[in-house]
Amino acid sequence: MSGTLTPRVVVVRRRSELEELLARHGTRAAAQWYLRARGRDLAEVVDRHEALQTALTAVGAAVPADWRRGTVDRDDLPRFLFGPEDVIVAVGPDGLVANVAKYLTGQPVVGVDPEPGRNAGVLVRCTGDQVAALLPAVAAGTAPLRHRAMVRATLDDGQELVGLNEVYVGHSSHQSARYLLDVGGDGRPRQERQSSSGVVVGTGTGATGWCASIARDRSAAVPPPAPQEPALCWYVREAWPSPVTGVELVAGRLDGTDALELTAESDGLVAFADGLEADRLTLRWGQRVRLDVAPGRLALVEP
Repeated sequence: MSGTLTPRVVVVRRRSELEELLARHGTRAAAQWYLRARGRDLAEVVDRHEALQTALTAVGAAVPADWRRGTVDRDDLPRFLFGPEDVIVAVGPDGLVANVAKYLTGQPVVGVDPEPGRNAGVLVRCTGDQVAALLPAVAAGTAPLRHRAMVRATLDDGQELVGLNEVYVGHSSHQSARYLLDVGGDGRPRQERQSSSGVVVGTGTGATGWCASIARDRSAAVPPPAPQEPALCWYVREAWPSPVTGVELVAGRLDGTDALELTAESDGLVAFADGLEADRLTLRWGQRVRLDVAPGRLALVEP
């Protein structure tokens, strides 16, 4: 890393299940009663909370004394301002890295798994004990980085959002959305007017998530790209055939500069990334959204 400021470590976390239960029920006794009524035990929740706290404590102790520090909760990410000198340490499940990636512009991310063996560990590849050795290497620019492609959605008025796993475009309530779909980039632009429950455009990183569940139900699904490949896969959900809407263009792949465009032909359409529905773009009737590859926006630190 370069710059005149000392690095700032920004720890990204999300509330544990115990914290959410206490916020809802007030006391541990009330939370215990609630869980027992559903065949669960508070001890399991406490163990997971303590594992998270242990990882957070290890990360805090690993930050050099002369470095700056910051902390942000997952729910506050849309309002947090990241700087170019930041080193992001995401402590939680793999999805937490996806949540923060959309707000970054290439800052290095250390994904810390507080419960190795419980999470898949695709994006949170480090333990809390490894952070102390990784941070100086990140600052020196010698830490191994793995850059991952992201998907970008851009409205015709210039508004933009990106996602690490996928972007959904459709009605805000997931009911039928009407739009004109345009697939270009291969020299043979194709259009189809559709009515569906939305379009999902995913990356290689997200190919094991929502896109995988959609592809599993299709006999001729397109092969997903690799996580670092500058390519996307896309799927139309539940396209409805009618005299004025088609069902031919329902899946495909976008490579390099290829793009998928949707022009809204009904109100209430939105675009959001990685499940963060509150942070979204809104399409008015006649507005167009373009979906393409945003290469290298996430720099994931390897242990």
